Amino acid sequence: MSILVVGSVAFDSIKTPFGEVEEVIGGSATYFSLAASYFSEVSVVAVVGEDFSERHLDLFRLKNIDTRGMKRARGRTFRWKGAYGYDLNEAETLETQLNVFANFKPKIPEDYRQKPFVFLGNIDPDLQRDVLRQVQCPRLVACDTMNYWIHHKLASLQRTLGLVDILIINDAEARQLTAEPNLIKAARKIRDLGPKILVIKRGEYGAVLVSGDCIFTAPAYPLEDVSDPTGAGDSFAGGFVGYLASAGDLSESYLKRAIVFGSVMASFNVEEFGIRRLSSLTFPQIVERFQAFKALTHFEDLNVQAARV
Repeated sequence: MSILVVGSVAFDSIKTPFGEVEEVIGGSATYFSLAASYFSEVSVVAVVGEDFSERHLDLFRLKNIDTRGMKRARGRTFRWKGAYGYDLNEAETLETQLNVFANFKPKIPEDYRQKPFVFLGNIDPDLQRDVLRQVQCPRLVACDTMNYWIHHKLASLQRTLGLVDILIINDAEARQLTAEPNLIKAARKIRDLGPKILVIKRGEYGAVLVSGDCIFTAPAYPLEDVSDPTGAGDSFAGGFVGYLASAGDLSESYLKRAIVFGSVMASFNVEEFGIRRLSSLTFPQIVERFQAFKALTHFEDLNVQAARV
Protein backbone atom coordinates (compact mmCIF):
# COMPACT_ATOMS: atom_id res chain seq x y z
CA MET A 1 0.00 0.00 0.00
CA SER A 2 1.19 3.53 -0.72
CA ILE A 3 2.10 6.28 1.74
CA LEU A 4 1.53 10.03 1.75
CA VAL A 5 4.13 11.94 3.77
CA VAL A 6 3.87 15.65 4.57
CA GLY A 7 6.87 17.36 6.14
CA SER A 8 9.99 19.40 5.59
CA VAL A 9 12.71 19.22 2.96
CA ALA A 10 15.80 21.20 3.88
CA PHE A 11 19.48 21.84 3.40
CA ASP A 12 21.42 20.84 6.52
CA SER A 13 24.89 21.78 7.72
CA ILE A 14 26.08 19.33 10.35
CA LYS A 15 29.13 19.01 12.56
CA THR A 16 29.91 16.02 14.76
CA PRO A 17 33.16 14.85 16.40
CA PHE A 18 33.59 12.62 13.34
CA GLY A 19 33.31 15.16 10.54
CA GLU A 20 31.38 18.02 9.02
CA VAL A 21 29.18 18.60 5.98
CA GLU A 22 27.65 21.72 4.47
CA GLU A 23 24.28 22.13 2.74
CA VAL A 24 23.30 18.48 2.36
CA ILE A 25 19.69 17.49 1.74
CA GLY A 26 17.75 16.83 4.94
CA GLY A 27 14.36 17.45 6.52
CA SER A 28 11.78 15.11 8.05
CA ALA A 29 10.05 14.26 4.76
CA THR A 30 13.38 13.48 3.13
CA TYR A 31 14.61 10.98 5.70
CA PHE A 32 11.18 9.40 6.12
CA SER A 33 10.51 8.97 2.40
CA LEU A 34 13.94 7.51 1.63
CA ALA A 35 13.65 4.95 4.43
CA ALA A 36 10.04 4.05 3.57
CA SER A 37 10.78 3.74 -0.17
CA TYR A 38 12.52 0.39 0.38
CA PHE A 39 9.17 -1.07 1.48
CA SER A 40 6.37 0.83 -0.24
CA GLU A 41 5.39 3.53 -2.73
CA VAL A 42 5.84 7.01 -1.26
CA SER A 43 4.42 10.39 -2.32
CA VAL A 44 5.81 13.58 -0.76
CA VAL A 45 4.12 16.91 -0.06
CA ALA A 46 6.63 19.61 0.88
CA VAL A 47 7.92 23.01 -0.20
CA VAL A 48 11.37 23.89 -1.53
CA GLY A 49 12.96 27.05 -2.82
CA GLU A 50 14.32 28.14 -6.18
CA ASP A 51 17.74 26.83 -5.11
CA PHE A 52 16.41 23.24 -5.00
CA SER A 53 17.38 21.96 -8.43
CA GLU A 54 16.27 19.06 -10.60
CA ARG A 55 19.50 17.35 -9.54
CA HIS A 56 18.27 17.44 -5.96
CA LEU A 57 14.87 16.07 -6.98
CA ASP A 58 16.60 13.22 -8.80
CA LEU A 59 17.82 11.90 -5.43
CA PHE A 60 14.16 11.18 -4.62
CA ARG A 61 13.20 9.95 -8.07
CA LEU A 62 16.02 7.40 -8.10
CA LYS A 63 14.14 5.68 -5.26
CA ASN A 64 10.84 5.97 -7.17
CA ILE A 65 9.52 8.55 -4.71
CA ASP A 66 6.69 10.60 -6.20
CA THR A 67 7.71 14.28 -5.93
CA ARG A 68 4.77 15.86 -7.77
CA GLY A 69 3.54 17.20 -4.42
CA MET A 70 6.86 18.89 -3.72
CA LYS A 71 6.23 22.50 -4.73
CA ARG A 72 8.90 25.07 -5.56
CA ALA A 73 8.27 28.56 -4.16
CA ARG A 74 10.09 31.84 -4.69
CA GLY A 75 12.93 32.17 -2.23
CA ARG A 76 15.42 29.89 -0.54
CA THR A 77 14.91 26.38 0.80
CA PHE A 78 14.62 25.81 4.57
CA ARG A 79 18.07 25.55 6.19
CA TRP A 80 19.23 24.07 9.48
CA LYS A 81 22.70 24.11 11.01
CA GLY A 82 23.52 21.96 14.02
CA ALA A 83 26.35 20.41 15.99
CA TYR A 84 26.76 17.33 18.17
CA GLY A 85 29.24 16.52 20.90
CA TYR A 86 30.23 13.00 21.85
CA ASP A 87 26.76 12.60 23.34
CA LEU A 88 25.05 12.12 20.00
CA ASN A 89 21.55 11.94 21.46
CA GLU A 90 21.02 15.69 21.34
CA ALA A 91 21.86 18.30 18.74
CA GLU A 92 22.72 21.92 19.41
CA THR A 93 20.91 24.08 16.88
CA LEU A 94 23.29 26.76 15.67
CA GLU A 95 21.06 28.36 13.05
CA THR A 96 17.59 27.95 11.56
CA GLN A 97 16.43 29.71 8.40
CA LEU A 98 12.79 28.84 7.68
CA ASN A 99 12.78 30.65 4.32
CA VAL A 100 9.97 29.25 2.11
CA PHE A 101 8.98 26.78 4.84
CA ALA A 102 7.70 29.71 6.94
CA ASN A 103 4.70 30.00 4.59
CA PHE A 104 4.18 26.28 3.99
CA LYS A 105 0.48 25.49 3.57
CA PRO A 106 0.23 21.86 2.47
CA LYS A 107 -2.04 21.35 -0.53
CA ILE A 108 -2.62 17.66 -1.14
CA PRO A 109 -2.90 16.78 -4.86
CA GLU A 110 -6.20 15.18 -5.77
CA ASP A 111 -4.68 11.79 -6.59
CA TYR A 112 -2.82 11.73 -3.25
CA ARG A 113 -5.95 12.16 -1.14
CA GLN A 114 -6.94 8.50 -1.10
CA LYS A 115 -3.56 7.15 0.00
CA PRO A 116 -4.25 4.47 2.63
CA PHE A 117 -1.29 5.38 4.85
CA VAL A 118 -0.52 8.95 5.94
CA PHE A 119 2.52 10.17 7.85
CA LEU A 120 2.55 13.68 9.29
CA GLY A 121 6.07 14.95 9.91
CA ASN A 122 6.80 17.21 12.88
CA ILE A 123 5.20 20.32 11.39
CA ASP A 124 2.78 22.73 13.12
CA PRO A 125 -0.14 20.69 14.54
CA ASP A 126 -2.55 23.15 12.89
CA LEU A 127 -1.07 22.15 9.53
CA GLN A 128 -1.24 18.47 10.46
CA ARG A 129 -5.00 18.78 11.00
CA ASP A 130 -5.35 20.73 7.75
CA VAL A 131 -3.77 17.77 5.94
CA LEU A 132 -6.23 15.41 7.60
CA ARG A 133 -9.13 17.55 6.40
CA GLN A 134 -7.89 17.04 2.83
CA VAL A 135 -7.34 13.27 2.82
CA GLN A 136 -10.14 10.75 2.38
CA CYS A 137 -10.58 7.92 4.89
CA PRO A 138 -6.97 6.76 5.30
CA ARG A 139 -6.53 3.33 6.80
CA LEU A 140 -3.80 4.55 9.14
CA VAL A 141 -2.51 7.97 10.20
CA ALA A 142 0.83 8.23 11.98
CA CYS A 143 2.40 11.45 13.16
CA ASP A 144 5.50 12.86 14.75
CA THR A 145 5.92 16.01 16.81
CA MET A 146 8.69 17.82 18.64
CA ASN A 147 9.43 19.67 21.86
CA TYR A 148 8.75 23.08 20.27
CA TRP A 149 5.10 22.22 19.49
CA ILE A 150 4.61 20.58 22.89
CA HIS A 151 5.81 23.75 24.61
CA HIS A 152 4.23 26.39 22.36
CA LYS A 153 1.07 24.75 20.91
CA LEU A 154 0.06 22.06 23.37
CA ALA A 155 -3.72 22.51 23.00
CA SER A 156 -3.48 22.36 19.21
CA LEU A 157 -1.25 19.29 19.39
CA GLN A 158 -3.73 17.55 21.69
CA ARG A 159 -6.49 18.16 19.14
CA THR A 160 -4.31 16.60 16.45
CA LEU A 161 -3.54 13.58 18.62
CA GLY A 162 -7.25 12.93 18.90
CA LEU A 163 -7.30 12.31 15.14
CA VAL A 164 -4.32 9.99 14.64
CA ASP A 165 -3.76 6.26 15.07
CA ILE A 166 -0.04 6.23 15.86
CA LEU A 167 2.23 8.75 17.56
CA ILE A 168 5.99 8.35 17.11
CA ILE A 169 8.06 10.50 19.48
CA ASN A 170 11.21 10.29 21.56
CA ASP A 171 11.41 9.62 25.29
CA ALA A 172 12.10 13.23 26.29
CA GLU A 173 9.06 14.41 24.30
CA ALA A 174 6.85 11.75 25.88
CA ARG A 175 7.84 12.94 29.34
CA GLN A 176 7.38 16.60 28.36
CA LEU A 177 3.95 15.95 26.84
CA THR A 178 2.62 14.16 29.94
CA ALA A 179 4.72 15.59 32.80
CA GLU A 180 5.29 11.95 33.70
CA PRO A 181 8.84 10.64 34.26
CA ASN A 182 7.89 6.95 33.89
CA LEU A 183 7.65 6.06 30.19
CA ILE A 184 5.02 3.35 30.58
CA LYS A 185 2.75 5.68 32.55
CA ALA A 186 3.49 8.43 30.02
CA ALA A 187 2.52 6.07 27.20
CA ARG A 188 -0.84 5.34 28.82
CA LYS A 189 -1.55 9.06 29.27
CA ILE A 190 -0.72 9.74 25.62
CA ARG A 191 -2.98 6.93 24.44
CA ASP A 192 -5.80 8.52 26.45
CA LEU A 193 -5.40 11.55 24.15
CA GLY A 194 -6.27 9.48 21.08
CA PRO A 195 -3.49 7.42 19.46
CA LYS A 196 -4.18 3.70 19.80
CA ILE A 197 -0.51 2.92 19.24
CA LEU A 198 2.49 4.73 20.69
CA VAL A 199 6.11 4.32 19.63
CA ILE A 200 8.74 5.88 21.88
CA LYS A 201 12.21 6.27 20.36
CA ARG A 202 15.04 6.01 22.88
CA GLY A 203 18.07 6.76 20.69
CA GLU A 204 20.99 4.45 21.42
CA TYR A 205 18.75 2.46 23.81
CA GLY A 206 16.25 1.35 21.16
CA ALA A 207 12.48 1.83 21.00
CA VAL A 208 9.30 0.91 22.86
CA LEU A 209 5.94 -0.05 21.35
CA VAL A 210 2.73 0.28 23.40
CA SER A 211 -0.41 -1.10 21.75
CA GLY A 212 -3.39 -2.44 23.67
CA ASP A 213 -1.99 -4.73 26.35
CA CYS A 214 1.24 -5.21 24.39
CA ILE A 215 4.48 -3.59 25.51
CA PHE A 216 7.38 -4.49 23.22
CA THR A 217 10.93 -3.20 23.26
CA ALA A 218 13.66 -3.47 20.65
CA PRO A 219 17.32 -2.58 21.18
CA ALA A 220 19.37 -0.24 19.06
CA TYR A 221 21.84 -1.99 16.77
CA PRO A 222 25.34 -2.00 18.29
CA LEU A 223 27.43 0.01 15.84
CA GLU A 224 31.17 0.60 16.09
CA ASP A 225 31.09 3.61 13.76
CA VAL A 226 28.47 6.34 14.11
CA SER A 227 28.97 9.47 12.02
CA ASP A 228 25.78 11.53 12.17
CA PRO A 229 22.48 10.94 14.05
CA THR A 230 20.58 13.63 12.11
CA GLY A 231 17.37 12.18 10.70
CA ALA A 232 17.59 8.93 12.65
CA GLY A 233 14.12 9.42 14.15
CA ASP A 234 12.54 10.14 10.76
CA SER A 235 14.38 7.17 9.23
CA PHE A 236 12.98 5.03 12.05
CA ALA A 237 9.48 6.28 11.27
CA GLY A 238 10.02 5.57 7.57
CA GLY A 239 11.06 1.99 8.23
CA PHE A 240 8.21 1.49 10.71
CA VAL A 241 5.38 2.90 8.58
CA GLY A 242 6.93 1.64 5.34
CA TYR A 243 6.93 -1.95 6.54
CA LEU A 244 3.34 -1.72 7.84
CA ALA A 245 2.21 -0.32 4.49
CA SER A 246 3.95 -3.11 2.60
CA ALA A 247 2.47 -5.78 4.88
CA GLY A 248 -1.02 -4.30 4.99
CA ASP A 249 -1.47 -5.84 8.44
CA LEU A 250 -1.63 -3.91 11.72
CA SER A 251 -1.77 -6.88 14.07
CA GLU A 252 0.62 -7.21 17.01
CA SER A 253 3.18 -9.44 15.30
CA TYR A 254 3.48 -7.02 12.37
CA LEU A 255 3.78 -4.02 14.67
CA LYS A 256 6.68 -5.74 16.42
CA ARG A 257 8.43 -6.42 13.11
CA ALA A 258 7.80 -2.81 12.11
CA ILE A 259 9.59 -1.61 15.26
CA VAL A 260 12.62 -3.70 14.31
CA PHE A 261 12.58 -2.47 10.70
CA GLY A 262 12.40 1.09 12.03
CA SER A 263 15.45 0.40 14.18
CA VAL A 264 17.20 -1.17 11.19
CA MET A 265 16.70 1.92 9.02
CA ALA A 266 17.81 4.26 11.82
CA SER A 267 20.96 2.18 12.35
CA PHE A 268 21.91 2.50 8.69
CA ASN A 269 21.13 6.22 8.67
CA VAL A 270 23.63 7.11 11.41
CA GLU A 271 26.53 5.33 9.72
CA GLU A 272 27.19 8.22 7.32
CA PHE A 273 26.44 11.94 7.09
CA GLY A 274 23.10 13.13 5.78
CA ILE A 275 21.24 10.79 3.45
CA ARG A 276 24.32 9.08 1.99
CA ARG A 277 23.71 5.69 3.57
CA LEU A 278 19.95 5.67 3.01
CA SER A 279 20.55 6.49 -0.65
CA SER A 280 22.97 3.62 -1.23
CA LEU A 281 21.24 0.74 0.58
CA THR A 282 19.97 -2.47 -0.99
CA PHE A 283 16.99 -4.42 0.30
CA PRO A 284 19.08 -7.57 0.94
CA GLN A 285 21.26 -5.48 3.29
CA ILE A 286 18.12 -4.40 5.16
CA VAL A 287 16.92 -7.99 5.52
CA GLU A 288 20.36 -9.11 6.68
CA ARG A 289 20.40 -6.50 9.44
CA PHE A 290 16.82 -7.40 10.42
CA GLN A 291 18.05 -10.97 10.96
CA ALA A 292 20.98 -9.64 12.98
CA PHE A 293 18.53 -7.74 15.21
CA LYS A 294 16.58 -10.95 15.73
CA ALA A 295 19.74 -12.78 16.74
CA LEU A 296 20.59 -10.02 19.21
CA THR A 297 17.52 -10.69 21.32
CA HIS A 298 16.89 -14.41 20.75
CA PHE A 299 17.28 -16.83 23.63
CA GLU A 300 15.94 -20.27 24.39
CA ASP A 301 12.94 -20.67 26.66
CA LEU A 302 13.57 -21.76 30.22
CA ASN A 303 13.12 -25.41 31.11
CA VAL A 304 11.46 -24.80 34.47
CA GLN A 305 11.89 -28.36 35.69
CA ALA A 306 15.61 -28.41 34.88
CA ALA A 307 16.07 -24.97 36.47
CA ARG A 308 14.66 -26.26 39.75
CA VAL A 309 17.12 -29.12 39.75
